Amino acid sequence: MGSIKLNAVEKWFDDLQVIKGIDLEIIDGEFIILVGPSGCGKSTLLRMIGGLEDTSRGSIILDDADVTEQPPSKRGLSMVFQSYALYPHMTVRDNMGFSLKVAGMQKEEIDQKVSEAAQILKLEDLLNRRPKDLSGGQRQRVAIGRSIVRAPTAFLFDEPLSNLDASLRVEMRLELARLHQTLKTTMVYVTHDQVEAMTLADRIVVLESGQIAQIGTPKQLYEQPANLFVAQFVGSPKMNIFKNSAAESIVKNKEFLKLLNKNREAANIGVRPEHFILERGHKHGFFGRVSVVEYLGADCFVFIDCDHLGTLNVRVDGSEKYTIDEEVSVNPVLEHLHFFNEQGGRL
Repeated sequence: MGSIKLNAVEKWFDDLQVIKGIDLEIIDGEFIILVGPSGCGKSTLLRMIGGLEDTSRGSIILDDADVTEQPPSKRGLSMVFQSYALYPHMTVRDNMGFSLKVAGMQKEEIDQKVSEAAQILKLEDLLNRRPKDLSGGQRQRVAIGRSIVRAPTAFLFDEPLSNLDASLRVEMRLELARLHQTLKTTMVYVTHDQVEAMTLADRIVVLESGQIAQIGTPKQLYEQPANLFVAQFVGSPKMNIFKNSAAESIVKNKEFLKLLNKNREAANIGVRPEHFILERGHKHGFFGRVSVVEYLGADCFVFIDCDHLGTLNVRVDGSEKYTIDEEVSVNPVLEHLHFFNEQGGRL
């Protein structure tokens, strides 16, 4: 079992409150990811679950047992950090089995557990090497293997891939997804990387200033953001936001005007880059000029300066070619519009 429940947990550093009464229930075997801007409290919350930070108020329940006052060693959890923290003088085998040796486990049992973990992580051929002989991705797999051998109730990951280069991040993301499918153990993962969150998580918890802004599947957060903050935080590139009043003053599309009239309380309108139709020339829709073109192979992002609306980012097929200062018309796909009130709440 590996269920985790947070009941109104708070964290104070003297007079500064960084975690503000969070309620969260993580089911056994779930891969849940905590995201949010720097300083939102995601790493602090993870450390509170692991027992590395005291809980000022509220309670933390692991498998129906209150562990709020328990030290990390009593919680049955295992943490993996962005720093590998491997012993440089030890082999991979010894690094992975060290905690079991300290716990007094017999050598035969340690060897068996290390071999099983090495097989899962494809480290069998590296067991006799030392950390200096490994790549960054291999070192991170060893750090994860060190956690696997302990058979924890849940894994806690604090930005484990942030020290890797782009290609290794992609590779390790795949490894983590396979690892979760194999072990079916609860995983709580902190990251600032949008792609990691969207591709790995069963559910994502978006934090803002020590509070939960929204919890949901990646699809739910992307397609139905609860507020303006989530709408602009989830998704890369982020959602285009423009004022309702500005759109109403220049749009000629009757169906669009009907939608605006139906959502009179909307102060802001949001449109994802892929939910625009881009046409050449000054036609119906929002008129503008191309200011920047980002070619990414299969996709191309075209930034268009529309006087009243600001700069809009439009995703088009990579085969399309646009030039700087070219006149274009931008039409939003009406069924994919997002409306937000003055306070930022979704309508």
